[in-house]
Amino acid sequence: MAADGRSTDWRVPAFWAAALVLSMAARVPVEIADAGRRGIGMDLGRAVALEGASHLVVAALLPAIYWLHRRWPVVAGPRNIAIHVLAVVPYSVLHTLGMAALRLLWFNAIVGEAYSFPVTAGRLGYEFAKDVVSYTMLNGGVLVLSYLLARKPAPAPASSPGALLPERFAVRRRGKEIMVEVADIDWVEASGNYAVLHVGGELLEIRSSLTRLESELDPKRFVRVHKSHLVNIARVVEVTPWVSGDWRIRLQDGAEVNLSRRYRPRFEALVPVKS
Repeated sequence: MAADGRSTDWRVPAFWAAALVLSMAARVPVEIADAGRRGIGMDLGRAVALEGASHLVVAALLPAIYWLHRRWPVVAGPRNIAIHVLAVVPYSVLHTLGMAALRLLWFNAIVGEAYSFPVTAGRLGYEFAKDVVSYTMLNGGVLVLSYLLARKPAPAPASSPGALLPERFAVRRRGKEIMVEVADIDWVEASGNYAVLHVGGELLEIRSSLTRLESELDPKRFVRVHKSHLVNIARVVEVTPWVSGDWRIRLQDGAEVNLSRRYRPRFEALVPVKS
């Protein structure tokens, strides 16, 4: 497999930029209306500054949300879902503190206008309630966007008889090409236009569809167990029944992935499961 440098899919930042702009356009008049109901006059510029601070912090937190989805995929089970649910607490804390800091900087230090952000239980509860909604929408957007950008699975092209399969390949990490031994890969998951390699607890991204990567790996060593997962059978430590006829695979690194009914015959051809 050729070395694959990491490049940004322009559709992802374009989507989020458009989404945040539309959210700003919707929130600014609401901010003005809310102030009016409290008997406070607010002009357009002030409302834009208030909402702009909030949306800038949201944009800064988006990479962390993407990291959470790559490290603990929602489809991997209830434990990972619980991690995402609990993550709303640090999300809200960081969003509230970051928003307050930007507003204080803008109004007090730059504009020269008195502004205060009272850190009270009531205010924190109010912000947390809003953050639960925004965090849920952001996570939904990440999942839907990843699904829409993912390539449809197709039959993997068969390797030519006698073709040499790579034992190692180069992956770009922090501007350098590092060599990854194929045997060291625990499992692989699809992530939009990328495949995420799980190697000894480290996550390495390459720009490749999971189907293409599957065709370049030894079919006696790596097997597709789900439309989004490929596992190294040497790293499988446990297989247990789950729901709707699916099974759960536990790997040496502690990760758990689905073995779907569609791919179970492939898995059992290499690792027969005794009921």
